[in-house]
Amino acid sequence: MSLNNFIPQIWSARLLENLRKNLVFGQAGVVNRDYEGEIRAYGDTVKINSIGPVTVADYTKNTDINPPETLSDAQRTLVIDQAKYFNFLIDDIDAAQQNPKVMDAAMAEAAYALADKADQYLASMYVYAGSTIGNDTTPIIPTASTAYEYLVDAAIKLDENNIPRSNRWVIIPPWFYGLLLKDDRFVKAGTATSDQVLRNGEVGQAAGFTVYLSNNVANTSGTKYKIMAGHPMAITFAEQINKVEAYRPEKRFADAVKGLHLYGAKVIRPEALVVITANKS
Repeated sequence: MSLNNFIPQIWSARLLENLRKNLVFGQAGVVNRDYEGEIRAYGDTVKINSIGPVTVADYTKNTDINPPETLSDAQRTLVIDQAKYFNFLIDDIDAAQQNPKVMDAAMAEAAYALADKADQYLASMYVYAGSTIGNDTTPIIPTASTAYEYLVDAAIKLDENNIPRSNRWVIIPPWFYGLLLKDDRFVKAGTATSDQVLRNGEVGQAAGFTVYLSNNVANTSGTKYKIMAGHPMAITFAEQINKVEAYRPEKRFADAVKGLHLYGAKVIRPEALVVITANKS
């Protein structure tokens, strides 16, 4: 590969595209990117303002209404506090380097590796959930006959918090998916639609949730799995491929590429997030 033929802008765009295809926790429909804006450096912040509720009072004819109330406001800060990088080389002696597909494959692998780290980071947002089912002391132990019921319980908690019923999601580990497959109430993968989105982890519908499958569901040595269910309004995510550079390592006859991925996330609507702490039966 010749450095003269390397165009950073093109490689950067390709890398970001691959990254988003591989994400489960960070894909559209699970998190929102409403406050992404422009991220230029590690430590950048995004200020998120919210307005408190407006009071509604009874009106009485020929009676003065109350003075206008001062609305309370609150501010949350989304901090870009995650920075991950890759750095690989292709030795000149390897004749296969002349094939552009080698670099494509390496870049795709780098994108997947970054996506996996971001996915694990977003999976850790369970600690900010507004509602819980089970806990580390008494985790639930779902079976083929109760797994679906626990998703119903999660849906009810969201209903009680006035969370919209549309666009709800849940991300489950493979063993929990296996239990759902044994329940006739679970709409399994197999339709044309579900097959098309299977690569993004979508495996069906259950209890009003779009169900996603992931091996990145947080757990403690195979126990206390933190199954997250919620609405896209719950978590906001911001990311940027900050740098992608090609260079010649001083002590090698090789072409090298390095890249920097910056991102951060914030649970801005904890009431729109439920976590189920579960052990395998």
